[in-house]
Amino acid sequence: MSNASHRACPNCAETQAVKLPVYSRDEWDVVACDTCDMIYLQNPPAYTSLEEDFAWEKTYATEGEKRAKKRGSLKRMASAVRRLNYLLRPSENARYLRVLGAGKILDVGCGDVVRWKTPFIPFGIEISKVLAKRADEKMRALGGECRQGAGAPTIWDFPENHFDSIMMHSYLEHEVEVNEILRGAERCLKPGGKAFIRVPNFNSLNRKWSKSDWPGLRYPDHVNYFTVETLKSVASNAGLDFKLTNRHKIWLDDNIQALFIKPIQN
Repeated sequence: MSNASHRACPNCAETQAVKLPVYSRDEWDVVACDTCDMIYLQNPPAYTSLEEDFAWEKTYATEGEKRAKKRGSLKRMASAVRRLNYLLRPSENARYLRVLGAGKILDVGCGDVVRWKTPFIPFGIEISKVLAKRADEKMRALGGECRQGAGAPTIWDFPENHFDSIMMHSYLEHEVEVNEILRGAERCLKPGGKAFIRVPNFNSLNRKWSKSDWPGLRYPDHVNYFTVETLKSVASNAGLDFKLTNRHKIWLDDNIQALFIKPIQN
């Protein structure tokens, strides 16, 4: 297994950080930046390990079993209510169409699931070789494509001002090169285009209560743990405007949902 040497803060690029033992596990060191308080995994696995050794389809089941064992009856009941709520909501296509608008959409970290239908034209980036191949076959049939590779370098392969929207649903917590991929997103979004971001909320009440049992922790492929403040900061670093979309329940929500919007130049 190949690990990166201690990386700098993914928000402010400073190198001084304090280890958080309660959130670290085995050889994986979760730290807090001395400068901006960003919480991140300091020694993440290399991209090549995420392509195969720690690919999502290999670690998902194991992590799911670990989380299920940690949940008490109250948390299991809350999970069941959330699943029922998802079933009763409008389709993903309809919900995101209202938020993002139609057109070319880039789904970063898409796995092999293509959730987009007309009037979306689906494109994707997926680091897992197995999942990327499956997604590419599905997306090409709908007028798009999926490119295999790590998100931060691969997003730069697309043309400038190419996409109407970008989806980073449960993705940015996995990305080592946060500023690089968001600068790439700003470049390939059309002016006024939106990126939908969903990441675990490190400031949630559940995290503060559950500590090391919090389901938002995932080793070693969750490499960033955002708060609203640090998520807004990385958007600003890339020249993107920030809009929190679940503000009304943010302190209770285990996730942050936000739009990063490319400004329209006058």
